[in-house]
Amino acid sequence: MATIKDIAQKVKCSTSTVSRVLNYDETLSVSDDTKKRIFEVAEELSYSKKRGKKSLTPKIAIIHWYTEKEELNDLYYMSIRLGVEQRCQEERLELVKIFKDNYDELEKENIQGMIAVGKFSSEEIASLNKVTPNIVFVDYDPDNERYDAVVVDFEKATKKVLDYFTSKGHERIGYIGGRETFRDASAEIVDEREITFKQYMKERDDESYVFTGSFTVDDGYSLMNRAIEELGEELPTAFFVGNDTMAIGCLRALHENGVAVPERVSLIGVNDISVSKYVYPALSTVKVYTELMGETAVGLLMERLLRRKVAKKVTMSTKLKLRKSSK
Repeated sequence: MATIKDIAQKVKCSTSTVSRVLNYDETLSVSDDTKKRIFEVAEELSYSKKRGKKSLTPKIAIIHWYTEKEELNDLYYMSIRLGVEQRCQEERLELVKIFKDNYDELEKENIQGMIAVGKFSSEEIASLNKVTPNIVFVDYDPDNERYDAVVVDFEKATKKVLDYFTSKGHERIGYIGGRETFRDASAEIVDEREITFKQYMKERDDESYVFTGSFTVDDGYSLMNRAIEELGEELPTAFFVGNDTMAIGCLRALHENGVAVPERVSLIGVNDISVSKYVYPALSTVKVYTELMGETAVGLLMERLLRRKVAKKVTMSTKLKLRKSSK
């Protein structure tokens, strides 16, 4: 595993700065560019696969539903993007990066295919399709009869966490997660983690403690504070958190309120972003193979460009990684 010192040497800043950025220390004054570089290097050093090079040279675009600044608050999508970029570099593919705030640039490029990372409404998809029908969606499956997709089985991932908690004797289990809408605000997006959690608890005839906001550090922090204030002594002994970024905020709230982790509250997040190894205590999480998702998307797009007509959907497995924040 890469150390904080390794990251600091590559970024050319102090180990203290790296540590505080990885822990989302709000008192640190540092530019977004530096934060971005630290997060990217942390991901890159965790990703060391090597592949042979090939000679295809089509021009493809990676389309983000986030802005670059928003990406810093949800490293899940950054990790997918780095997997796409790495595979494109190995395959010698020309890649154009288009973030949410510069979609207009897409029509200026001669694009043969695109990888759409995130969730897009039907109207947005129609606009992308006008540029090229060769689209692979990552983390979303809008139409498996028409488009390729790379997704995660979050239903199974959620059950892994809840099965683990119940096997350890936890009877009061909470969920802290996010809700999202399409960028054009046309609809709210269904989240499998929240739905599966509620169904699981209902089947056990257990009370469902659910707190939702957005998938950010700040909302993880505020929602856990709300849970502590509202539930008091009835605070669940275990929380499943919708992503690692939120879980970092939850950890901070628990620490500030003197709630011992994992002695009083066990915590498990989702994604296994590189940052999860560096927080205290090290975060238990469900590993999502984000870099492989990016790689796989590039492979599917290459097949499309070689005239495959039948749509493919690839569902990635996950793995429960237990560290110090759960027992």
